[in-house]
Amino acid sequence: MFDRLGDLVSEHAELESALAEPAVHSDQERARRLGRRYAELTPIVHAYQEWQQTSADEQAARELSREDSSFAVEAEQMAAHREELEAQLQKLLVPRDPNDGRDIILEVKAGEGGEESALFAGDLLRMYLRYAERRGWKTEILDSTGTGLGGVKDATVAVKGKGAEGAWSRLKYEGGVHRVQRVPVTESQGRIHTSAAGVLVVPEAEQVEVQVNDNDLKVDVFRSSGPGGQSVNTTDSAVRITHLPTGIVVSCQNEKSQLQNKETAMKILRARLLERQVREQEEAQAKERGEMRSADWGSQIRSYILHPYTLVKDHRTGVEIGDPVRVLGGDIDPFIEAALSRPPGGATGDGGTGPARS
Repeated sequence: MFDRLGDLVSEHAELESALAEPAVHSDQERARRLGRRYAELTPIVHAYQEWQQTSADEQAARELSREDSSFAVEAEQMAAHREELEAQLQKLLVPRDPNDGRDIILEVKAGEGGEESALFAGDLLRMYLRYAERRGWKTEILDSTGTGLGGVKDATVAVKGKGAEGAWSRLKYEGGVHRVQRVPVTESQGRIHTSAAGVLVVPEAEQVEVQVNDNDLKVDVFRSSGPGGQSVNTTDSAVRITHLPTGIVVSCQNEKSQLQNKETAMKILRARLLERQVREQEEAQAKERGEMRSADWGSQIRSYILHPYTLVKDHRTGVEIGDPVRVLGGDIDPFIEAALSRPPGGATGDGGTGPARS
């Protein structure tokens, strides 16, 4: 059943030995790659070692039970635990998304709905920050543009996972349009508004994976601005980079120096380019198989209704939760688990019809 496990144990030992060598860490990219693979194999190796020990203990208990029946109960308990470990190993050995161990770049952008959309985008940003905090992940806001009422026009966040489970493994299906229906704080007459915000989730790319030619870049510098367009910096430290072949535009103004903002913008650009490459490959493979990628998975994915009743519904899986406050507080695991167990293209519910206008 577990023929591959001996090889994986050997690979794990070789990686452990390599990572103990100081010379390996002089090449940060190689050290990061080896560390990611080591973290991926560690839970498999530990479960396999426990399975081996439990199997041996079970066999010993069964032999002893021939002379002393009291060992029979112990043997049955060990057999049950062995079966649990076998199920765990089978799950661990299922081929994984190669990006599951990666950290991510998450972007939130206000859409239709004016100031209310920006307030909702801010709610979504806090929801993901709180979710990351619950899981013990690290977050860093790379860039953000706020509004006078505390909303968010757009924000870009780096989310770093923990151990073998990267942030991509949990949040890869959170990208799409999120819609809210409520009476906003900007409404003086109590009317219900519907607005939307977009979320983009891409795996963080390493420099060796995405080669960017400087001649393909148009770099503009400008002064950082705060809510309402007010200047918050007297120097041209903000950076906007346009990747001419693809038209992707990335800007960053959070750092104090132009160099830091350019480095952060390049980090975001590489992640966007990697996501584009992967998407194009998947579309080409789907076309060869005569399949069509589901548009629903990348369009409207979830509705947050706070008035006249309370409900959050995922349009891909049909999962519903009647407590939007709890969801916006970071409790989104029910949606994530349902999405992970149901591959893209198997949407249920009312589909991605797009956000209604306010």
